[in-house]
Amino acid sequence: MLDRSLARGTAGLTMRSQELVLLLLILRWPAAHMEDPAFPHLGDSSQPLPRPCPWRCSCPRDDTVDCAGLDLRVFPDNVPRAARHLSLQNNHLQELPYNELSRLSGLRTLDLHSNLISSEGLPDEAFESLTQLENFYVAHNKLSVAPQFLPRSLRVADLAANEVVEIFPLTFGEKPALRSVYLHNNRLRNTGLPPNTFHGSEAITTLSLSSNQLSYLPPSLPASLERLHLQNNLISKVPRGALSLQTQLRELYLQHNKLTDSGLDAATFSKLSSLEYLDLSHNQLATVPEGLPGTLTILHLGRNCIQHVDAVRLHRARGLRYLLLQHNKLGASALPAGTLRPLRALHTLHLYGNRLEHVPPSLPRRLQALVMPHNRVATLGARDLVSARALVELNLAYNRLTSAHLHPGAFRRLRALRSLDLAGNQLTRLPEGLPASLRSLRLQRNQLRTLEPEQLTGLNKLQELSLAHNRLRVGDIEPGTWHELQALQVLDLSHNELSFVPPDLPEALEELHLQANRISHVGPEAFLSTPRLRALFLRANRLHMTSIAAEAFQGLAYLRVVDTAENPEQVLVQLPHKGKEP
Repeated sequence: MLDRSLARGTAGLTMRSQELVLLLLILRWPAAHMEDPAFPHLGDSSQPLPRPCPWRCSCPRDDTVDCAGLDLRVFPDNVPRAARHLSLQNNHLQELPYNELSRLSGLRTLDLHSNLISSEGLPDEAFESLTQLENFYVAHNKLSVAPQFLPRSLRVADLAANEVVEIFPLTFGEKPALRSVYLHNNRLRNTGLPPNTFHGSEAITTLSLSSNQLSYLPPSLPASLERLHLQNNLISKVPRGALSLQTQLRELYLQHNKLTDSGLDAATFSKLSSLEYLDLSHNQLATVPEGLPGTLTILHLGRNCIQHVDAVRLHRARGLRYLLLQHNKLGASALPAGTLRPLRALHTLHLYGNRLEHVPPSLPRRLQALVMPHNRVATLGARDLVSARALVELNLAYNRLTSAHLHPGAFRRLRALRSLDLAGNQLTRLPEGLPASLRSLRLQRNQLRTLEPEQLTGLNKLQELSLAHNRLRVGDIEPGTWHELQALQVLDLSHNELSFVPPDLPEALEELHLQANRISHVGPEAFLSTPRLRALFLRANRLHMTSIAAEAFQGLAYLRVVDTAENPEQVLVQLPHKGKEP
């Protein structure tokens, strides 16, 4: 009522008086309508005020400020004092102002990943007030030295992928809660790591110093370590006692260094009573190291210069499951009988790219994968694999095996074998006595000339058969050859001498490779026996525009791919209508 009375009274007032009355109305309006149901928010003091947040940033919670990926060049203004987690990664920051950081005393996480921050732009004083900081991420910046001081509360420190050449005693020292330190991809030398680098930090479990310029394993490493990454350095020596206290260490990565036998001793690894994974690949070792702990599960020694494996060196490592010795210099007598016998738990043996002339004798009974392609194995006797009856995968590709020196019973007792790779040998016929358990058989790049049903008898679980790059002709594939391959889904007959599609192919076939043959005609009955065919490869044959009968693909409801490129003429193929997926 007061508002209406004031409004009516303005008609006879001067302009100046009207302005005064209008001002009075504006001032009185909120109070007069505080209880008006049409404006309930005006009297509701329980509604929260807008959350303070720097411009362009997001603040999903009261304690979280996310300014990532905004192309910021300066530290954002008005970061609330209540912030506990501040994300500034993926920007263009070059420095952090001391006065801005010093007022964020409650900060727990500071993420500066992927900026342009230099050591000069990261003042040590900035951390003095961050007494609660737990997670500090400054990887992928331009730091040349580490901060001289980091808060005692720190739990995770990531300084990876900078240009750091020096660490200070209180950078990581005296941090009782520190658990993970990442310093990989820097320029650290041993002189840049003081002896007391980790003094007083007895909870560190993960330390990454890979891809630096260390020449020997740093001393005084934390006894609490569980994972130690030192790969891609220049390490030629592990000083005596350097790993004597790390009884909790489970993973040790020393690959891609310059280690030689003289850089290790019998006690180097002997005290690592929890070690499970040891990678010494890509070094210059000539022998298997001494003192391997019994807890070791995976030993990677590939790409060294090992010529002989001494059984004594493996005696303690009875729990070993994966032994990787690929690309060494193992010759005919490198693995004498009994060498591998103590490794009763061995699951996988990798011997790729050596000079072995025979399958190692007395293989462990529980061995499931024997991988030794690119060796010099020329014979395979009836009892060479008799002790490894649990084999699931056998790879003897690219050796020197001939059919004359492959015993008919060589594979007969491998009743668990699922994958057999004999590619790249000199076989002229399919091996005999193949186990019925086979799922994959690879025989490409041999000299096969004939296929007989007897050689594939009982292989009713075989799903993949590769016969590419041989000398097969259709007339040399005897009738009934495919009869028992009831589960075969992939058949590769490419790069042979076939003049037409072989008849009576397996009904379950889904993928057929016939490229690079001599096929000049595809008749209407070519695929009557393969109704589930999905992909057909006929490229690089002798097909012309009219070489494929119009009815050839009738009934192939699931056919999706027909490749006829690189023939003398462009071959147009019309796929059948899509059928329902089986």
